[in-house]
Amino acid sequence: MNNNSNDWLFEITPKNKFFSLNFKEVWQYRDLLFLFVKRDVITVYKQTVLGPLWYLIQPLFTSVTFTIIFNNVAGINTGSVPPFLFNLAGITVWNYFTACLNGTSDTFKANAGIFGKVYFPRIITPLSVVISNLIKLGIQLVIFIAFYIFYFFKGSDLSLNSSLLLFPLLIAIMGILGLGLGMLISSMVTKYRDFSYLVAFGIQLLMYLSAVMYPMELIKTKLPSYGWIVEYNPLAYIIESSRYMLLNVGEISVIGLGYTVTITIVIFFLGLLIFNKTEKSFIDTV
Repeated sequence: MNNNSNDWLFEITPKNKFFSLNFKEVWQYRDLLFLFVKRDVITVYKQTVLGPLWYLIQPLFTSVTFTIIFNNVAGINTGSVPPFLFNLAGITVWNYFTACLNGTSDTFKANAGIFGKVYFPRIITPLSVVISNLIKLGIQLVIFIAFYIFYFFKGSDLSLNSSLLLFPLLIAIMGILGLGLGMLISSMVTKYRDFSYLVAFGIQLLMYLSAVMYPMELIKTKLPSYGWIVEYNPLAYIIESSRYMLLNVGEISVIGLGYTVTITIVIFFLGLLIFNKTEKSFIDTV
């Protein structure tokens, strides 16, 4: 403290900027980011019997269930693509979004102990979730490729197209959308705990509105009065486009993807805005 006055020489306070995304600072803490990624990958299944095999069991069993219910019972036609492979493609991409959203939507509550003791860019925590889930996605894509090869040599009419090169960009869009929504929900959970209970229910409902287990064209044909609900869902265009890239089935809507990118950018910056505001005072409410 200065002897000549009662003012502190240095005062540590939250950043005054209401909106801040300091890439330079995040890069300076990249070692911490990698440690969080390692933690997320290793600790999740550390004390489980099957370990990382759960990465494979969930999409496989879900695909089998969807195939029985929606294709065999409900009679949803997937064209020349085997129903199981059709469902596996949608579920694999959808799982990445849900993993990002679930992992980031509890950021402040789950890391309150760390946030209250040491400083680092808070966005590193949700960002590490998005990156670590890429590893899970990679494992599930390997399984998808294995079944793709199996059905190909079995005689199924499968083919690739040049749009497959844009698939990483599609995954990036989905990751950013999950990150933005997760930051929004995480900020709300600090004050309203009810949101944490609504997330699981909301994700299940959103899955049925995101064309995960059916083509978008089907809902427009069968239920034209309700088709607009799916058309206004940006996730539906990501799922539909990913199936076109992976299976050459369906179509890619340029307008729909443009709409999706716009919504993603808006949600991400809105989430970042509220996230930055919440981190200044969340410790008093968590």
